[in-house]
Amino acid sequence: MRANINLFWILAGFFLLSDAVYITWSLISYGYVEWVGTIGIALGAILGGFIAFYLGRVHGAQGGELPEDIVTSNIDDGDPEMGFYSPWSWWPIILGGSLAIFFTGLAVGTWICFVGVALILIAIVGWTYEYYRGFFAR
Repeated sequence: MRANINLFWILAGFFLLSDAVYITWSLISYGYVEWVGTIGIALGAILGGFIAFYLGRVHGAQGGELPEDIVTSNIDDGDPEMGFYSPWSWWPIILGGSLAIFFTGLAVGTWICFVGVALILIAIVGWTYEYYRGFFAR
């Protein structure tokens, strides 16, 4: 976790430096500050700082190092419960494709969104009831 904290502080510093360069460049080029980009880059710096601060507080409150931060730890030292994932499931790919169709419909034509929504519903139902029918039924 310490590496993540350091990376987010570096990211926040990078965005602050980029914001200063952006302000200077816009003053030289246009003679005034371009506010949309300046605020956007500053918000990126604030977001990086917020995440780094939060991770620092969590790291300090947990009372010890995580196994991921100790060089001599094994894989078995970590938390064994990582969740359940369907190893042979095709439904996440179908759901991702149907979401791509839906968002393409938002950009290209609204009628494509209806096709995407129908495929999204089919994919969600298929993924939910995957273990209730067929070879892997429980």
